[in-house]
Amino acid sequence: MKRTDRIVLECTINGMAFAADIVPGMPLAELLREQGYLSVKQGCCVGECGACTVLIDGIAVDSCLYLAVWAAGKQIRTLEGESRGEQLSPIQQAYAESGAIQCGFCTPGFIMATTAMLAKPHNSPLTILEIRRGLAGNLCRCTGYQTIVNTVQACEQEQ
Repeated sequence: MKRTDRIVLECTINGMAFAADIVPGMPLAELLREQGYLSVKQGCCVGECGACTVLIDGIAVDSCLYLAVWAAGKQIRTLEGESRGEQLSPIQQAYAESGAIQCGFCTPGFIMATTAMLAKPHNSPLTILEIRRGLAGNLCRCTGYQTIVNTVQACEQEQ
């Protein structure tokens, strides 16, 4: 197959059926941004910063490393799919109210990683170490991370 060959990708993005002709080697982050999902940031483009984190079938994934063709038949969620109109999701609201957001570049990735982490079943409250491990793939240049960890703890208590 030549790089110029195109294939049809069919998947679901934020609950809506999606289909597009794509180049097989296209990263999912690039496709999502082309489609207007601008919360998906292209930071490092090598899977180090987490700014491009999306949920694929409920699992947090660096979309800069995930080829768009691999998303065939999958459920993709971006930050745009978390709110309902003007109503933020509880996790988005908690990040906004707690001061865990500063410049905001990394925030979508942190929120999506938090969403995936809190959706996993667990028998007891997450420890600080478990939260830090769950967010380890996301980098922030503006905070000391403690406010983010506190926000995740607060979100968990609200569930």
